[in-house]
Amino acid sequence: MSGATKLVEVAAAVIENPDGTFLMARRPEGKAYAGWWEFPGGKVEAGETARHALDRELREELGIEVIEAWPWLKRTFVYPHAHVMLRFFRVTEWRGDPHPHEGQVLAWSHARSPEVEPILPANGPIMKALRLPLEYAISDAEKLGVEVFLERLRQRLAGGLRLVQLREKFLAPDAFKDLARQVAALCREQGSNLMLNADADLAAELGCGLHLNSAQLARLASRAELPPEISLLGASCHGPEELARAVELDVDFVVLSPVLPTPSHPGAETIGWERFSAWLADYPIPVYALGGLSLSGLDLARAAGAHGVALKSAAWKRP
Repeated sequence: MSGATKLVEVAAAVIENPDGTFLMARRPEGKAYAGWWEFPGGKVEAGETARHALDRELREELGIEVIEAWPWLKRTFVYPHAHVMLRFFRVTEWRGDPHPHEGQVLAWSHARSPEVEPILPANGPIMKALRLPLEYAISDAEKLGVEVFLERLRQRLAGGLRLVQLREKFLAPDAFKDLARQVAALCREQGSNLMLNADADLAAELGCGLHLNSAQLARLASRAELPPEISLLGASCHGPEELARAVELDVDFVVLSPVLPTPSHPGAETIGWERFSAWLADYPIPVYALGGLSLSGLDLARAAGAHGVALKSAAWKRP
């Protein structure tokens, strides 16, 4: 295998503050892509795990000790000088102040409006994934009643909820459209993203996201078949084949379920954390864990490789 195509495994760190800012490093002179910005990290050496490499690289490069790091996405990219496989971790707790130890320049940035450029091409999808919040709330108007649901939605949006799926099969088409317009207006007011379940035409009309169900995921030949107004695309998955299909369609995120038993589906087969983690070991798209969870289960989900948690009834409990 030539040097241009040799696979180089890299551990990369999204070192993030509670305010959503994360650390970027500008590559120094003398290195490939000098002057470009990237996430800190480095090569995984022989005999190392990716996590061990992450700890070592951040200690050597930045002088910090990693305390908490969540396994996240894996992305591959072919540069002229190397074929890299990047294993990203989200580092949320560390000891020490980051300082450049290898001639690089450091800067804190935001995913929605990065303050640094140019950013290495391999990191484009990572920047988009970082705009997704840790919670994905699925509507429950059938259980709560429409008016109660709308009031709870107002409260949650005012409290910082930033990603909502409207999925209410009990409503007649006209009633669903009316509710969708109300929910879309509320989400716009707060700068939150709305995903409509299954209805591509209405999603395009409202200028919001679309969440594909399993049947649509299997049937859709290409993302290009969807209306161009749909800029954010999610999908429901229940196993490895559907996860692979979501990658083929280049969806922005997926929901994987059911992870744990739920009262609404007693006796149904669940994935469990062991299989969940195994399925996501090399996965390139953000995944929300769904089923039997609340926000208190976020750490378990992230430890298993999830981006965050998707919640239905737990999302709308009275404050």
